[in-house]
Amino acid sequence: MNTILFDLDGTLTDPALGITNAVSYALKHYGIDEDYQNLLRFIGPPLVDSFMEYYGFNQEKAQEAIVYYREYFSDKGLYENEVYDGMENLLAALKDKGYILAVATSKPEEFAKKILDHFHLSHYFTEICGATMDSSRSKKGDVIAYALNQLKISNPNTAIMVGDRQHDIVGAHQNQLKAIGVLYGYGDEAEMKEYQADYIAKDLKELMDILSAL
Repeated sequence: MNTILFDLDGTLTDPALGITNAVSYALKHYGIDEDYQNLLRFIGPPLVDSFMEYYGFNQEKAQEAIVYYREYFSDKGLYENEVYDGMENLLAALKDKGYILAVATSKPEEFAKKILDHFHLSHYFTEICGATMDSSRSKKGDVIAYALNQLKISNPNTAIMVGDRQHDIVGAHQNQLKAIGVLYGYGDEAEMKEYQADYIAKDLKELMDILSAL
């Protein structure tokens, strides 16, 4: 195993403020005032799925809501975000050990690159792979497949996925990758066990211990 794919939201950075503000902005166009705790459900899954699941939007209305979401997010929400404490040290240590690092996120690739550039983290990653703006590639399994293709990885035993939600685990397994579920983001231990994460790390120290042992 020499390649590590990282989710972005809830794994590398805490995006809660920017995402919840952008979702709230979009929902207000439909006369919906939402509680903050409910807005946190949007961190991780593809936006189109969340608008459809939680508010009963059809595909067309969900895509329209995403346009409103991006009005706010592309201007302000991108930067209402913070890197988890110790994350840069972890990435630097992994690079020093010779690992190839990449990002696989359901966030549009254009936004992911801007965020990682803003926090001066882009140079740690060989590839930064995300969703397309038109949602033709948005499911985590599809993004991971795209990342593996970009990295020219044909043997799934040489890579592993790190993420904080069920979509990261499911998407990894769809691509025959093992997955590490982290508990410092927006998923919990019950979710990781239900979706059969291969490893669970409660913090960055445990994450480094697991990776070092593989």
